Amino acid sequence: MNKSLLTNLLALALVLTGYVASEAILFSIGLFALSGAVTNWLAIHMLFERVPLLYGSGVIVLKFAEFKSGIRDLILKEFFNREKIAQFIEQEQQKFDLAPVIAKLDLSPAFDKLIAVIEGSQFGGMLAMFGGREALEPMRQPFLEKMTEALTDMAHSEKFHAMLAEELSQGHANEELLTTIEELVDKRLAELTPKMVKDIIQTMIRTHLGWLVVWGGVFGGLFGLVAELV
Repeated sequence: MNKSLLTNLLALALVLTGYVASEAILFSIGLFALSGAVTNWLAIHMLFERVPLLYGSGVIVLKFAEFKSGIRDLILKEFFNREKIAQFIEQEQQKFDLAPVIAKLDLSPAFDKLIAVIEGSQFGGMLAMFGGREALEPMRQPFLEKMTEALTDMAHSEKFHAMLAEELSQGHANEELLTTIEELVDKRLAELTPKMVKDIIQTMIRTHLGWLVVWGGVFGGLFGLVAELV
């Protein structure tokens, strides 16, 4: 049995007891308590459900679009605004270690392009005299190792990290990430229905709203006591 129902039943019991026993003070306390509890219970019910002939009831369902817009603004402005994304990227980029990525790179095309440049230059004829492209093939592995080493050193340099931080926090990456987040939020919100929004809010606050009925009955009973005594 929930708090709201229990409060209403206790108030009703006082009303019936006071009426049957001709106890005016019990009847007054019960009547005022029942009035306060029922009024608050009805107000809570009207917040979530449409009640015929009661204007303004079902406000959460009626204002579904405004609630959904509010949720979107809350997510994008408070949690995923440009400043917070830039700050997050600036912090996270310090953790970037590109060495494992560089180690997996296939740099052979770079060596092939280097040979193509040599063949197309004034040294091409001389290279052909010494065996052409095949003559440089023993240089491939040392070239790949030196290139990997050079790229790794560059990726670990402070200058590189500073450039990366600036590019990520001020460049297109920031805008693209923000756009992606907005699209994901809009897509998820588009799946929401008025009933889903009502259920979400109802689940979060219904337990606490039940105390409004309890206190409505308590204060109503006190008013009934005062009214009878004066």
